[in-house]
Amino acid sequence: MSASLDKGVRVLKEVIDAPIASYFNSCVHCGLCAEACLFYTETGDPKYTPIHKLEPLRRLYNQEYTLLGRLAKMVGLSKPVTDAELAEWQELVYNSCTLCGRCSVVCPVGNDIVYMVRKFREGMSASGHAPDGLKGAVTRTVNIGSPMGIKLPAVKAQMKHVEADYGIEIPLDLEGAEYLVMLSSMEIINFPEYLGAIAKIMRHAGKTWTLCSEAFEATNAGMQIGNSDLARVIVKRIVDGAEKLKVKTVISPECGHAYTALRWEGANLVGKPFTFKVQHIIEVLEEFRLAGLLKTEGMETDRLTFHDPCQLARRGGVIQPQRNLMAMIAKDFHEMPDAGFMNWCCGGGGGASAIEEGEELRLEAFKKKKSQLDAVKPKRLVTACANCRIVIEEGLEHYQMNLPVVGLTETIAEHIPDPVGKD
Repeated sequence: MSASLDKGVRVLKEVIDAPIASYFNSCVHCGLCAEACLFYTETGDPKYTPIHKLEPLRRLYNQEYTLLGRLAKMVGLSKPVTDAELAEWQELVYNSCTLCGRCSVVCPVGNDIVYMVRKFREGMSASGHAPDGLKGAVTRTVNIGSPMGIKLPAVKAQMKHVEADYGIEIPLDLEGAEYLVMLSSMEIINFPEYLGAIAKIMRHAGKTWTLCSEAFEATNAGMQIGNSDLARVIVKRIVDGAEKLKVKTVISPECGHAYTALRWEGANLVGKPFTFKVQHIIEVLEEFRLAGLLKTEGMETDRLTFHDPCQLARRGGVIQPQRNLMAMIAKDFHEMPDAGFMNWCCGGGGGASAIEEGEELRLEAFKKKKSQLDAVKPKRLVTACANCRIVIEEGLEHYQMNLPVVGLTETIAEHIPDPVGKD
């Protein structure tokens, strides 16, 4: 057994906790999780059944922690987990799983399959069987501060562009601000209009906010690859920045796993309660709306629909706020089939979009989103996740669908009136 495999198997043994043991024991092999996974529904290949993706972990559990499993291992009736098998399983654990959570919510006995996959990824990461794309993203995030290798000078350059375009100063390291605004690399490079929208909305609502020079990136590649130690490093950087600036609230951007990592996992990762609140930008906008601080004018006349990011809606429970916001500016809004809590994933979450060798499978799985869009036939698609936005744009291009994709925050900002007296 190689040293890396030995470490990986050891980690897999260690991650098998009481919940995982109960999940394996309670699984009734009904197959409902298969019908909830877009990689299975769009390919028809049974290997993409979510519970099957955990087969090496299940076998290791039986061999190590059950009487019959130990006896079968002793007499050679249960094959050991091998390095070659883990290499083969990389596609199933990473490429064909976005951690979207649909399989977990349809399980009739309540097994959290996403939790099991994340635990399995810890062993895969430790044994060196994580995809190169995710390895690179984690390395860049830890060493540079961003999975795309973006450094502070690039952020400052975008700040200057936004300031010039919007005529609003972008604050940096403003101590005592109410809000610390986090960004994802994709918003910095691909969608700088998001930052402009934030500036416009905050001015409109009369709120103080800031970026942090020491912690501007929200994406947590450590969580995606399955390395809690690295996930902790990334979260701690944000916590340290928020505490240093003494902000009241940290705003997660339009990015799914950034929200999950900081909002739901963050305090446990760093081992202490936060001194600040964590909210997704959509939750903040909804608070502004309810407080009467968000006034819009004019309505979108195009036929619109909304794509719910999995980590925000299904895993995070934020479903109605985005619809309340859409109602402010959309005259012709139509829901896709299975919208909201049971919405289908874009196919690129959980780090899948960073795996180059998984592109063909990802585009095959995109047929599920295509079928949702075909049922509605919108003129524009609105979403609240930069990663979803890029993955959906790639899928639309592949299937030659002419459909613009826009962010909800910037769409709201477009309907905010300019201050009185501004030219």
